[in-house]
Amino acid sequence: MNSKQVVLITGSSTGFGRLSAETLARKGHTVFATMRDPGGRNSKNASEIRTLAEKDSLPIHVLEMDVTDAASVERAVNAAVAKAGRIDVAINNAGYYLGGLEEAVTTEQAQRLMDTNFLGPVRVNRAVLPHMRRQRSGVLIHISSIAGRLVLPSGGFYCASKFALEALAEAYSYELAAQGIESVIVEPGAYETPVAGNSVTAADEARTNTYGAAKEFSAKVGGALASTAGNAQEVADAVLRIIETPAGEKQLRYFVGRRNFGVDEINALSKQVQANVLEAFGIAADTKFLKGKAVGSV
Repeated sequence: MNSKQVVLITGSSTGFGRLSAETLARKGHTVFATMRDPGGRNSKNASEIRTLAEKDSLPIHVLEMDVTDAASVERAVNAAVAKAGRIDVAINNAGYYLGGLEEAVTTEQAQRLMDTNFLGPVRVNRAVLPHMRRQRSGVLIHISSIAGRLVLPSGGFYCASKFALEALAEAYSYELAAQGIESVIVEPGAYETPVAGNSVTAADEARTNTYGAAKEFSAKVGGALASTAGNAQEVADAVLRIIETPAGEKQLRYFVGRRNFGVDEINALSKQVQANVLEAFGIAADTKFLKGKAVGSV
């Protein structure tokens, strides 16, 4: 893989996505910063990114992408490949938080959350993988959360979306390794980003009001996380380090944050258990990353 890589990032209008776009571009990587509606609701954010790129001569290109729309995803990926000739890294960052008691979350709210947080990466990965397979290299980075390993009362549906993303990303890591493609999971702890302002609350207040003291879970969990919140630049810096780690040497999971609440221990145990599972099914050797020629290469 080239030292300077072509990177596509979803949800780049604010937060981790935007910080990562600038951080990677300042290191010489070509970045396609994607977002919904850059000519409308995100016009200010898109304009700021374009202005920054022009002012500092950064290789950042803004593209429209709605991860809930397969056609929109395909258009953005095709546009990036047409301009740069390839995609080396796809960062699945787009997502939002849904909080509140689980019974009070409507079916429609749950569907919309999963459509973005889980099915969004499915669409992006399906769009980029044919290109990565042709070049016999690539990295899929999935921005998860400590909520992808821990269950937070009043955040169960968000946790479910991140648990699902982690399972998908780990399965990709086994299936794609022999083709020279890596799948990585980043698990941020609490960080100060605009995601809080974009969060959604369970809509069925009548059901919430039947829960007594449990109604306070959301505020208590939020307060505890806020007390450990760090600078979101730390996540962008971690993404840069991962991207610049040589092929075949990346970890599956990276926790980033000030307090992991036991996530590191969970990950260590999971790694051991999964190794045993792969051995038990007789596929451990087939899930190893192959440096050099990938399976099927000539």
